[in-house]
Amino acid sequence: MAEIDGMIRPTINRIRPYSPGKSSAEVMAELGLEKVTKLASNENPLGPSPLAIEAMREAAAGVFVYPDPQCIELTAGLAEMCEVDPECIVIGRGSDEIMHMLGLAFIDPGDNVVFSLPAFAIYPYTARVMDAEEIGVPHVDFRHDLPAMADAINDRTKVVFVSNPYNPTGTIVTRDEVAAFMDRVSDDVVVVWDEAYMEYAASGPDYPDTLQYVREGRNCLVLRTFSKAWGLAGLRVGYGMGSPEIMGALKQVREPFNVGLMAQVAAAASLKDLDQVPRSVANNDTGKEHLYARFDEMGLDYVRTHSNFIFVDTGMDSVECFDGLMRLGVTVRTGDIFGFPTHIRVTVGLPEENEIFADALSAVLGK
Repeated sequence: MAEIDGMIRPTINRIRPYSPGKSSAEVMAELGLEKVTKLASNENPLGPSPLAIEAMREAAAGVFVYPDPQCIELTAGLAEMCEVDPECIVIGRGSDEIMHMLGLAFIDPGDNVVFSLPAFAIYPYTARVMDAEEIGVPHVDFRHDLPAMADAINDRTKVVFVSNPYNPTGTIVTRDEVAAFMDRVSDDVVVVWDEAYMEYAASGPDYPDTLQYVREGRNCLVLRTFSKAWGLAGLRVGYGMGSPEIMGALKQVREPFNVGLMAQVAAAASLKDLDQVPRSVANNDTGKEHLYARFDEMGLDYVRTHSNFIFVDTGMDSVECFDGLMRLGVTVRTGDIFGFPTHIRVTVGLPEENEIFADALSAVLGK
């Protein structure tokens, strides 16, 4: 076999493939289980809008034709909902792809990228694939330390990532904190507001309206997704909003036909279902309060969440806890990958799923 080590870009060796954890099918096959309650990936347990399902049925016969490369219908729907110009929107295969576009368009070797620790995996990935420096700023009380992140910015900083709500802890940075932060960031830095879970937090009085900075023409990028509250994780469709200049740069590196037909029609149809997000948020609000009560019964510390997952300290090794839960037919996310060896992150599910999980956790902990 030919030797290729010398051909591979050295920075690629800094990248570790993303590990999504075991699928339900793998767990069932491995342990001989008939059912698995999957609460590991922050998916919406209610599933997609009926309008999205019907739109996909109608579109299925047309998949032999390439999709609309401009995503015109979906872009128009988002522009109306978000009250921004269509030129300020780009559609991607999930918001992850838009972060990759950002790296390709803006980050040079030797630049740096600032983010909070623990970080969503795509933030350091974006830096590493472009051979840039990573500047990780430790969290404070499970929250972004925005003043320290502003202090970390230097003349080589190209991008700052802020996850709001914060994955994996579910906390937010507030309207006033964001305003103070933006006052300190110079115009030669792109601030990325990663709002994958914003629908679960947006009704709160302190949640910031970051689109105001887009409308003002600031160098920022607001990222959102259809994978969470909209229930379309399996289709991989997200969107970014920013100035026409930033969007123009992203579109220059966007792959042709990057978002599939089914993803486009399902997302566009979802926007017409005015009950989809309220339905999802209501289920989540009820579920998280129930889980808080069960954690209180078990004497566990947890972070009150603004999202559809809860970060909870089990008091035992998170991998051992995961294994115990998995053998009882429940999967969650271990906290060790985020630097929290005794925490787990659990998705808020349907009422019966939350109860199955809480009972299983109680059994594993011997409570």
